[in-house]
Amino acid sequence: MPMIQSKITGSVSEEKRQELKSELGKAISILGKPESYLMLGVEDKQDLYFAGKKLDKGAYVEVKILGNVDSSSSDKMTAKICEIFDKLFGIPGNSIYVSYWGTQNWGHNGGNF
Repeated sequence: MPMIQSKITGSVSEEKRQELKSELGKAISILGKPESYLMLGVEDKQDLYFAGKKLDKGAYVEVKILGNVDSSSSDKMTAKICEIFDKLFGIPGNSIYVSYWGTQNWGHNGGNF
C-alpha cells in the first residue's frame, strides 16, 4: 500500500538502488506499513532547483499511503529519510523535501483495499 517515489539529482547505481530499497523497506514501519506491500520508484539525474538555484545534490521524496498520515509518524519518517539519503548519496537534509499523501482508495490486483 505504501509508495515512495524519489527524484534525485545525481546518478544512482544499481548497488545504491538496492541499498535504498533495503533502508526504506525497514523505515516504512515507522508509518505502520509493511515492507511486503512497499513499492519504490527512483528517478535519478533530475534537475532540482531550490530557492532559485540548481542543486548539485538534492532530492524530492513522495510518500503515499493508504489511510491518513499521522504528523508525529511523518516527522520521524522525514528524519529517517534524510538520514538515509545523506548516508547513501551525501545529500544534506536541507536539500531534501519530503511530501506525504494519504488516500482512502488504493487499488491493487484488480480491486481496492
